[in-house]
Amino acid sequence: MKYLDEYRNPKIIRNIITQIKETVTRPWVIMEICGGQTHSIMRSGINELLKNQIELVHGPGCPVCVTPLELIDQALEIASRPNVIFTSFGDMLRVPGSTMDLQEARSQGADVRFVYSPLEAVKIARENPDKEVVFFAVGFETTAPGNAMAIHQAFNENLTNFSELVSHVLVPPAMEALLSSPSNRVQAYLAAGHVCAVMGWEEYEPIAAKYKVPIVVTGFEPADLVQGILTTVRQLERGKYKVENEYGRAVSRAGNIPAKKIIHEIFEITDRKWRGIGTIPQSGFKIREKYAAHDASLKFSVSHMEAREPEICISGEILQGLKKPDACPAFGRECTPEHPLGATMVSSEGACSAYFRYHK
Repeated sequence: MKYLDEYRNPKIIRNIITQIKETVTRPWVIMEICGGQTHSIMRSGINELLKNQIELVHGPGCPVCVTPLELIDQALEIASRPNVIFTSFGDMLRVPGSTMDLQEARSQGADVRFVYSPLEAVKIARENPDKEVVFFAVGFETTAPGNAMAIHQAFNENLTNFSELVSHVLVPPAMEALLSSPSNRVQAYLAAGHVCAVMGWEEYEPIAAKYKVPIVVTGFEPADLVQGILTTVRQLERGKYKVENEYGRAVSRAGNIPAKKIIHEIFEITDRKWRGIGTIPQSGFKIREKYAAHDASLKFSVSHMEAREPEICISGEILQGLKKPDACPAFGRECTPEHPLGATMVSSEGACSAYFRYHK
């Protein structure tokens, strides 16, 4: 496949793996932030090839996985109301809430629709002026520009029947939260290339300097990942702690300036709860007051809802890199992709899902 084959070339990857093994003088713990990176690592067997040199642990970079249980319950509450069309990306439909998921709510009569873009939800609102159309705006900085643009367009068209239930989270505060924890094991990060394609990598520099951890931006193909690991290991072995970009074909230091502009026009930074982790200060986006008419949590008065995670599920420890999915007593038993207890099993980017598919 043109432009991808070189990043999947076994000879190139084996050569980089050899360089890593020749460079390492002691075991290192490296966390890949993104769930897409986790799946690529597990699918290609990079973790097994390097298991005697590097321990790769899996971070909280799966937006579906860290969306709080309360938000799922809020989505279910809104979707169950008459006169509502609830729209979402497909990966949110099977994430379990306290009692059911959105797919089950649809089977019980709720008008829940899968869309490919938030602008598709705006179109639905335009075509159904007698309905309240809600889009479930979940994600990291990667999806924030599109979700912001949907609100911007609805606002300019005066589509008062369009709103978003927002659960946007930010990567750098989560990285700091893990590094500052007494139980932290992370010695270096592989940063998510698609997040940095939007936001750049300037905001990672203070983190690398403060906590003395290398941070290397990588892509998602096997060659991207092993090259990122090699760059990280070279820093660790030399006692260097800086940000390096190994995804130059997509990422610049400043990021995407127009995308960042629309994000900050529509959203402002707020404290945000992460599923399985808890509240991280200044780690998410909320809709600015100017656009409050398009904030579904205010429109439907659901922000007061609280919920509790199943006690047997250890997804919080997995998302913090403290445990691996197969250490969970429910893994592959009570918890499977068909009957998930937590979002890390049902999400296409979840670590539990990756272990079930490639490691079980």
